[in-house]
Amino acid sequence: MAGTLIAIISAIVGYFVVLRAQAFAAHALSHVGFAGATLAALLGISGLLGMSGFTVAAALGMGALGKRIHGRDVEIGMILSFALGLGVLFLRLYTNSSSETVSVLFGSILSVTRTDIILTVIFGIATLIALAAIFRPLLFSSIDPEVAEARGVPIKAISIIFMFLLGITVAEAIQVVGVLLVFALIVAPAAAAQHLTRKPFSAIAISVALGVAFTWGGLLLALITSWPVSFYIAALAAVTYFLAIRFGHLVYPHRRTEHTHHVHPGKGVKIV
Repeated sequence: MAGTLIAIISAIVGYFVVLRAQAFAAHALSHVGFAGATLAALLGISGLLGMSGFTVAAALGMGALGKRIHGRDVEIGMILSFALGLGVLFLRLYTNSSSETVSVLFGSILSVTRTDIILTVIFGIATLIALAAIFRPLLFSSIDPEVAEARGVPIKAISIIFMFLLGITVAEAIQVVGVLLVFALIVAPAAAAQHLTRKPFSAIAISVALGVAFTWGGLLLALITSWPVSFYIAALAAVTYFLAIRFGHLVYPHRRTEHTHHVHPGKGVKIV
């Protein structure tokens, strides 16, 4: 149940991550989550709480930048590197064993504690409710931020709220696929879906279906073999994404290669 819920939330949030061209920010937050997870292990508290605390704090800082977050790859990269180094320090203080590192870096859904499962369900439901509440202004501001701002949409507030939700989602996704493979659950399903359809609601539905399929497919394949769940999730995500690109070229041969977040409503993305 927890894995399915995480897959659903990651797919929905991931759609907006791709639409807003913030994939690198999501990647950086996963490394910030690594520092939070190792500090939580050092303090003896829930790993999810530690990851959420760090990722949410970093996400709020990014969200406060608003439009200025674009073109800040160097600054985000510095945060990523520092957080990873901080995580290594906390891990060194906690244990000399490599097992904790592997679990955080590559995920271990089958060893998630009961406390983390309960927290995941609570955070997950709260995230879905919050997404539903801001869905239309978030979609509008993601597709055409200039027009949305001109029509009174609070762009900066929406950005901060979304980044807050992204921080929680990243922390939850780390439990399934780990720090290094967060793209497999947050970015890959949504990116593949946007190659298959131009309609936002259809893309979100496809993204959710793919995210759940990757998660359950990874679990089933891991039960059959001795290979890790996160490997299969990442492999399924990668294969599906490249197949979606090929399919998209066949279905939309004249589709422009510009970023989706530069497309105006009615000219490539339909709000239905």
